[in-house]
Amino acid sequence: MNARLTSILALALVASSLFLVNAQYQARRLFIELERAQAQKRQLEIEWEQLRVEQSQLGQSGRIEASARRDLNMSAVTPARTQYLTLGAK
Repeated sequence: MNARLTSILALALVASSLFLVNAQYQARRLFIELERAQAQKRQLEIEWEQLRVEQSQLGQSGRIEASARRDLNMSAVTPARTQYLTLGAK
């Protein structure tokens, strides 16, 4: 009976040791995954800030007007060049 109890306790010890090793492995794996996710988050935040700055720069009216003049050969409308249309006129 004593040998049987010793065997059962040894088996329980081995099983608990295996569970402990598995738990530590899972914890390390999850920690690595967390670190990767945090690094990706930081990279996305940097990219987001760069996009916001770029959007702000592209939306400035002076830049749009300069680009229209340069690239499209457009000019500002003067009152002399303005034409008014009325509905129903032939």
